Amino acid sequence: MTSQVSSEAGEALLGEQRSAPAKPHHGTEKEVRRLDRVIIRFAGDSGDGMQLTGDRFTSETASFGNDLSTLPNFPAEIRAPAGTLPGVSSFQLHFADHDILTPGDAPNVLVAMNPAALKANIGDVPRGGEIIVNTDEFAKRAMAKVGYATSPLEDGSLDGYRVHPVPLTTLTVEALKEFGLSRKEAERSKNMFALGLLSWMYHRPTEGTETFLRQKFAKKPQIAEANVAAFRAGWNFGETTEDFAVSYEVAPATRAFPTGTYRNISGNLALSYGLVAASRQADLPLYLGSYPITPASDILHELSKHKNFGVRTFQAEDEIAGIGAALGAAFGGALGVTTTSGPGVALKSETIGLAVSLELPLLIVDIQRGGPSTGLPTKTEQADLLQAMYGRNGEAPVPIVAPKTPADCFDAAIEAARIALTYRTPVFLLSDGYLANGSEPWRIPDVDELPDLRTRFATGPNHELADGTEVFWPYKRDPETLARPWAVPGTPGLEHRIGGIEKQDGTGNISYDPANHEFMVRTRQAKVDGIDVPDIEVDDPDGARTLVLGWGSTYGPITAAVRRIRRENGHIAQAHLRHLNPFPGNLGEVLKRYEKVVVPEMNLGQLATLVRAKYLVDARSHTQVNGMPFKAEQLAAALKEAIDE
Repeated sequence: MTSQVSSEAGEALLGEQRSAPAKPHHGTEKEVRRLDRVIIRFAGDSGDGMQLTGDRFTSETASFGNDLSTLPNFPAEIRAPAGTLPGVSSFQLHFADHDILTPGDAPNVLVAMNPAALKANIGDVPRGGEIIVNTDEFAKRAMAKVGYATSPLEDGSLDGYRVHPVPLTTLTVEALKEFGLSRKEAERSKNMFALGLLSWMYHRPTEGTETFLRQKFAKKPQIAEANVAAFRAGWNFGETTEDFAVSYEVAPATRAFPTGTYRNISGNLALSYGLVAASRQADLPLYLGSYPITPASDILHELSKHKNFGVRTFQAEDEIAGIGAALGAAFGGALGVTTTSGPGVALKSETIGLAVSLELPLLIVDIQRGGPSTGLPTKTEQADLLQAMYGRNGEAPVPIVAPKTPADCFDAAIEAARIALTYRTPVFLLSDGYLANGSEPWRIPDVDELPDLRTRFATGPNHELADGTEVFWPYKRDPETLARPWAVPGTPGLEHRIGGIEKQDGTGNISYDPANHEFMVRTRQAKVDGIDVPDIEVDDPDGARTLVLGWGSTYGPITAAVRRIRRENGHIAQAHLRHLNPFPGNLGEVLKRYEKVVVPEMNLGQLATLVRAKYLVDARSHTQVNGMPFKAEQLAAALKEAIDE
């Protein structure tokens, strides 16, 4: 996540709660306990504003200086049936005074806005955990809708938890009487009451949230002030009620972060900024041709705000038009990008093959989600790796880059652009829903730290014929990168053919010659195989016999699991892939150093299949396809079992 130098000591604190002596707070005698970390989950109907509540708590936590990781989880339907299990939306936040890697396996605190939220999430709360329940929603009809024959607040089923029954709706409506709102309008602010209560409970700053609410509802000042009032009422309720006798402090993670300026950032936002930064470092306009699709749409929304940086966004009528426009922009001299998810990649496959043939720089951003077909639109998966690798007709190799954390999406976007521009090739950037919607602190880099991505366009003839005539050959290659010249249309003397039919080497003329076709196919493959990527780094302090190999968003859970094993004196090595095509040059040698190689993936073993085929090693899969990221504890148990075999 952030600094890996101090992370080992910080992770050793995982699960501990360090209590301080009781001390007065804001003039009261309530006890204040110090914790090293907390996991909170807000859960309610998809219309209860749980994502907004979680976002605001996260923003204040980031400004306070804690390390954090989040896991939004929401239905695919725009408005699922109210009060039903499929309609439950939740937001989990893990924050700490040390370096952390995941949103946490189980919440210490569950805020349940209705019976459906309680039933859908109670199985994840460990015994002794705190549950804050909106008692106003526990009417017989609402409980019957989710299968509660009796009230769980009264039948003893929650006796193993610390339950705080709070009439959130009633308290919110009472607090907003002076605003003259209808009951329905006032009830909508109950999420802000809950946010205020949790903000008091964990000593979160409040100014940012109040400013945010006034800005969000600037055109409706009465609604803005009502939300602020509900937020303050929740804070005051925590301060005055006897039911909450303890509040908690989680100190800033001062040792987890290298010196710098930080902000909270989601994966899709970091990726958007990375694309803008890449275009600026390349001194090229950025063109996004895209069709909205979950969970990639946020990138289109964000980039549309940055016309001042030379960004043009085109919301196309379908996926094929989106990538066609992006490829056309690349032909015209722009940094062409298209964003999508797995179903969209399927539709874009023919044009990706065309980009391989034309040998133009193009970024295909695939924010993976559960499949097949429409599958699980709002859930995460890593099941598009083989589609990205092979999902085109003919031999059409495409480089693949995968970020490992939300903040790393920024650097991965720049790396994908570097490869595309240097080698004149389309490049896949494989993120997923977990990274896209999750967030963490990100150190804002100085511009001087970013790579120089400037590339030269062809400006004149580059080949001399036997008779001495100087001509332009569009497929005459750079001897080091095998990249062909990038000739912007309209440049005098650089006219050349384009299209999907095979090109003649050098001239770019149409060619059906068998020997030429084989040469071009092998040359395109050699270009991808020859891409300069860093060697894979191995974390192996103890000379382990077992290596766990990951890629993409499994980095956090794998690293957390590895730390747990090492704290118990287990020996295990870890390596993580960013470049999946081509693989790092030293990967084969690394794999053969270990007796066992375990590959955790959120698919049915796609990377393991590639590794076994290429390196002939007995890579073992540990897979999960339930739409959720791995839990560190379960993954640690699986890895320990592999070690002990």
